[in-house]
Amino acid sequence: MLNANKGALVEYGLTVPPLLLEFEFNPQTISRTRSVSIMTGNAPGTRGGYDFAFPWETSRVAQGVTVDPEEFSLDILLSATERMADPNLPGHSIAQEFGIEPELDTLRSMVEPKIQGPGGVQVLAGMGLESSKAFSRDEHPSVLLLVWGEHILPVFLKSVQVDEIAHLPNLKPYQAKVNLGFQVIEGNNPFYQVEKVRQSVGAALNFASGASNALSNLF
Repeated sequence: MLNANKGALVEYGLTVPPLLLEFEFNPQTISRTRSVSIMTGNAPGTRGGYDFAFPWETSRVAQGVTVDPEEFSLDILLSATERMADPNLPGHSIAQEFGIEPELDTLRSMVEPKIQGPGGVQVLAGMGLESSKAFSRDEHPSVLLLVWGEHILPVFLKSVQVDEIAHLPNLKPYQAKVNLGFQVIEGNNPFYQVEKVRQSVGAALNFASGASNALSNLF
């Protein structure tokens, strides 16, 4: 069970080695983007949508819609300061020698494409354990689970930007600010379906908490 103020990235697959990153999660901002392309046709006089008067007529206002996958980015801080200072914490000796380099290596492994070997085990495509010809490799991105609070979102990790801000005498970083860019994997998978149910429940709670009164004042 994760600590309430921690988040995690977990690769959902058979990976050698297994990829998991736990991090402090209390960001000041999370940028989430959802965009749609609306098709309204080119009939004269529509000016962006067909006519309607009643709620049951709104389905004909446009001819269709294409929904783009949700994308978002967040900043996290990776630090080995506490583990370096407290010998009773797990990973103390590793942190003293390597700082947060193992965590950064995990992120780099998560963002790199994989190939699938015998038994469904995934390895980094760059290790060249399959075909020697790049164009014939069956490369695919990692499917990751982003966990924070009640959210468990299936995502692709699209970008990793690392700003190392403190280093050990051996030049290994022990603190870094990291920006992560994600694309949500939407569709028929159990994690996204649960998120959609949670979203619907949240919208119902908003209506029950006072939005219904605001609606009655509008009409």
